[in-house]
Parts: sequence; structure tokens; C-alpha cells
Amino acid sequence: MHSKHLILIAAPAALLLLATVGSGQQKVAFKGGIPVAPTGLAGRKLPLKPMVYDTGEGQKIRVSMVTRALETPFGIAFLPGGDMLVTERAARLRIIRKGVLDPKPVVGGPVGYGTGESGLPGAVHGYMDVVLHPAFAQNKWIYISYTKTLSGDKRVAAVARATWDGTKLTELKDVFVTEGSGPTRMVFGRDNLLYLGVSGDDPQSLKTHGGKILRIKDDGSIPADNPFLKVAGAKPEIFTLGHRNTLGLALHPGTGEIWQNENGPNGGDEINVLKASANYGWPLVSLGRTYTGPWQSQAPTHVGFEAPVVYWTPAIAVSGMTFYTGDKFPKWKGDVFVGALRTGEIPGTGHVDRILFNDKMEELRRESLLTDLHQRIRDIRQGPDGLLYVLTDEKEGAVLKIEPVQ
Repeated sequence: MHSKHLILIAAPAALLLLATVGSGQQKVAFKGGIPVAPTGLAGRKLPLKPMVYDTGEGQKIRVSMVTRALETPFGIAFLPGGDMLVTERAARLRIIRKGVLDPKPVVGGPVGYGTGESGLPGAVHGYMDVVLHPAFAQNKWIYISYTKTLSGDKRVAAVARATWDGTKLTELKDVFVTEGSGPTRMVFGRDNLLYLGVSGDDPQSLKTHGGKILRIKDDGSIPADNPFLKVAGAKPEIFTLGHRNTLGLALHPGTGEIWQNENGPNGGDEINVLKASANYGWPLVSLGRTYTGPWQSQAPTHVGFEAPVVYWTPAIAVSGMTFYTGDKFPKWKGDVFVGALRTGEIPGTGHVDRILFNDKMEELRRESLLTDLHQRIRDIRQGPDGLLYVLTDEKEGAVLKIEPVQ
């Protein structure tokens, strides 16, 4: 009798469970195939006073504001002596001299399409990265990646080179115009060649620039040892392929390798070590899900493709990246720092991630910093003073300085 009662009671419960699986889930609004993000944490103002933080390695830090008068800044480069050049996505170049932002933009830069919009795929345009030539002390060359408008209102990513005369840009010229668009990072390698990340369509095709890392000389010409130079139909400037959106490029201070980070979809952000001719798999493989929920690839691995050295699930929307090589933060020496625009598709959750590696460059641990500021972090760089500088990708964008507390 007891067992019969169990059967009679359990059977309706099982049927009820089967009938209600998933029925309690909320209906989420979509726009353009992407869930409309909540805004409960976004739009917070930065504190005006310096902030002091304890950190995981016992390195106490102070975070202070250099300026908050920038509009959606993207990239930062340091001039000899420590003055800062900062790009704004409204197609402006700004300079910070001795810690003070010049109220007037630098003149002489390229005429580009500018926008202050942030947060959705395809919304990154304007002035993007800015880098100095390795022989800047001699030639004074500065490179700016920006959005160029072609005939018919087509917008593509381009690289302009100009000469810095101490106050303005002169002798401006485009050295390379791509077929792709979207966020564009740059870095010079030890070979004095310029590596350029390009977003766009057909990441698996050697016939397009989209989803590739390009490798060019400082005048835009093609190096004779580029891996696809002799492949019929291939773009000769391609160095690697199979990327999504390249948001960070950095030169490894020890090996000279170029490290790249890129956004996945809903998860699957990556840091990759670039190897000539390597294929990094997008969109065929990914450790992330599509924005609507299913996995991007049936087998979420990188079998048959170059695997990342670091990945994030959920995504943090990785952005600018730097290796710390200074002496001001001895417990962070050798660590990689990346900016994060938002975590788990929630606006207002941007921060900085610090990653510690062993001597084989295998990840040991990571730490999230500045989470309580609720800012989109677009770039992070080491200054010539050995301190870290952070750009916030906000309408009221800021440069933050991180220094040790003795």
C-alpha cells in the first residue's frame, strides 16, 4: 500500500515537472538580434577624490583622475617626457601636457567619420588607436587609425601617418586603407613593422581584410616575408586570420611576440599569441554562445585552429591591453592588464583584469580591479613613469592614474 501511494503521488509530480520546464523564464526584449541590456548599473559618475584599494597580491593602490573632459576616448600614446596623446571617437586627437588637458584638439589630423555611440556591435567609429613610430625620436612620425568615408558613404578603417612638430600634426597622409571597418588597434613589432587588427566580414577568406591581423611597413607597403604574399588571390598584407573584433594588441616585452585580444559573442573573449599564417577559428569555433543563446559552434573548442592562451566566459568585452614591465608595482611585474567594457552583457560592469602567468606564459590567476567604478574601460597603458593609465569609454570620458600607496 505504501509503495502504491508513492507511485500515485510521484507520477503527477513528474508530469508537472515536464510540463513546466522553462515556463518560468522571463521574456527578454531583443533589438537587432541582441538582448536589450538592463541599465541599472550604468551611468555612474566617477568620484572626484582619489580612491585607495587593497589588491589580491597585497599591492595597495591609489586611483586618481587626470581628466574627465574627454568624449569617448579610445587610445593613448605617451610622448617622450610623459605628455599623453589621446584619441576621441568624435574624430579628435587631444594632448595632455604635464597632467593638464589642452582644451583645444590637436590640429592637422585626418578628416574622419566620428561618433560617440558605444555599447552595440558595429558602433565603434572615429579616431581609434594612436601609436608612435619606433624611431619617433628621429622622424617624429605618429600613426592614427580612424574611420574614413569613401564615395557612396561607405566607411572603412584607415591608417594615417603624420609628423609631430610639438604642437600639431603636419605632412599628413594615408599609408593604408582597409576594406574592413569597426574597432582597429595597432602596434609596432620589434621588426619595425606595423600590425593592424581589422574587423569585418569573411574572417576565413584570404581575399578580404575583415577579421584579420595585417602586417605592413611604416609606409604602408608589404613586407617581403609576409606569409600569404605568394598565395594566389590572397591579400598580401594578411598575417593571421579567423579573428572577430580585435580590441587589444601588445608587444610581449620578453619574446617580442605580438599578443592580441578580441571580443567573442556572448562569452568566448580571447587573448591570442599571433603566429604567422595561423587561423584562430572565428566564426567556425568559439568558446562563446550567440546573443540569442545557442553555442556559436557545435563543438565549443579550438581543435584544428590556434587556441587562445586566455579566455573569458562570460564575456567581459576585452579592450586595450598592456604588459607591466615597470618597478612601481613589483608584485605586478610581468602581468598582463586588459580593459573590460562590460561583464556578462550587463552595462555598468566594466573594470580592469590583471592576469598572472608562469614562466611558460600559462595563466595562474587573475584579478578584477576598479569594479566599483562601473565604467567602460577602453584602454590601459603603462606610462614612462612606471604607473598605469586607464581610459574610460564614456560620454564624459576620463584618464585615470593608478599608483602605489607606500
